[in-house]
Amino acid sequence: MAVTRFARLRRARDHRYGGRMASPVTLDNPLFARIWTFMSSRETDWLRDRRRENLEGLSGRVLEVGAGTGSNFGFYPDTVTEVVAPEPESRLREAAREAAAAAPVPVTVMASTVEALDAGEPFDAIVCSLVLCSVDQPEQVLRQLYALLKPGGELRYFEHVASRGARGGLQRLADATIWPRLFGNCHTHRDTEAMITAAGFTVGTSRRGHQFPVWAPVPVSEFALGCASRPA
Repeated sequence: MAVTRFARLRRARDHRYGGRMASPVTLDNPLFARIWTFMSSRETDWLRDRRRENLEGLSGRVLEVGAGTGSNFGFYPDTVTEVVAPEPESRLREAAREAAAAAPVPVTVMASTVEALDAGEPFDAIVCSLVLCSVDQPEQVLRQLYALLKPGGELRYFEHVASRGARGGLQRLADATIWPRLFGNCHTHRDTEAMITAAGFTVGTSRRGHQFPVWAPVPVSEFALGCASRPA
């Protein structure tokens, strides 16, 4: 979950973690926290399988952007040595810390956003799961992620993306009305893979699909699951 203009931010004094200076950021969005916690507790097997697929083969130090309730944590392979997971929303962060305690790999949940992380020791991989739709400035965030990734490192992404035709029109309508206010600033009609490429990443593998039947009038049905890299 990323910082949004619909919530109240409170910044505390700087602290240091693992050689990386970060500004602790807390976010207060109780409506979205309740909605997302409810949805996370009822994830389908299909969604859990996509999360697991997105994390397959990872190793070393990993940055997970917008940890939410920690739904990914149980799927990290044991070749991962550390997961750093910023989450600004206080209620979601509490749930994420509970999930981290049961994770098969070491996970540190931080009161921060990726935007507040300063450059330090780069990560071997970065994971984005259903989060790039909600950041205010996705192009800027992706450039920040590029800077935080080792040359040759991987960006793994599982994201809702823009559709064409009638569903694209539905997405634009949803984005202009109530959808972002209910779902933590989620914008459904973003060409996320084009923005990943524009930030300097090279997309290696990618596939598109639908979470719901193609006829279902749901703005967030189409997704992209892929792996991009920072050139060595």
